[in-house]
Amino acid sequence: MTDPIRRSMPASGLLQLEINRPERRNALNAAAYEGLIAGLADAAADDAVRVVVLTGAERCFTSGNDIADFMTRAEEPGGHAAIRFLRAIASFDKPVVAAVEGFAIGIGTTMLLHCDLAYAGRSARFKLPFVPLGICAEGASTLLLPQVAGAKRASEMLLLGEEFSGEAAARDGLVNEAVEDGQALPRALERATALAALPAPSVLATKALLQKARRAATLETIAAEAAEFDRLRRLPETQARFAAFMSKG
Repeated sequence: MTDPIRRSMPASGLLQLEINRPERRNALNAAAYEGLIAGLADAAADDAVRVVVLTGAERCFTSGNDIADFMTRAEEPGGHAAIRFLRAIASFDKPVVAAVEGFAIGIGTTMLLHCDLAYAGRSARFKLPFVPLGICAEGASTLLLPQVAGAKRASEMLLLGEEFSGEAAARDGLVNEAVEDGQALPRALERATALAALPAPSVLATKALLQKARRAATLETIAAEAAEFDRLRRLPETQARFAAFMSKG
């Protein structure tokens, strides 16, 4: 069985976590979330790892939640793996750098709000399709996206759920820079390597200070959104929307 999260160390001080389900456009199922959680935990415990780089196999970041997994998921102690992953990345003390090509749908976009740096191919396709599917935003995006993109643009992205490009993501502050397609990972590795070469105590202290004012509110919002998300996903209308989505193939 193929590991849904592939680990590598492309340079000194870097741990690369690659979402590796290309047959599903790197959609995230429970196993993939558990792999990401474990990868972050191991990186936190390893002094040799200074920066984590997130990317997706075959020039696709992630198409979001695996809908088949989502539709059949059972209740789990401590919450669904997706929520535990969001809490883990929101609480992660070391820098995280993301490289986005292809699709960044749903949580593929919202997780970027918890990355310290992010780079995207110009034609990468971002989308927050929560409301059109009958659910609500997650990942503390209702708190963080207005801070990043402004209130009106955040409302437009979260309420309408329309697709936007890597160039628009850079304009709206979701990523640091839009680069030529295929160059997001090289650019992310370049920036991550520069971070890893800096004094680790200074990097960690600065990240902690950047997050200090918002960390508690972020975790509180993740929990509030998750509760509302779970309520909405149980509604018959929402179940019908997901069934119709699945039937399209």
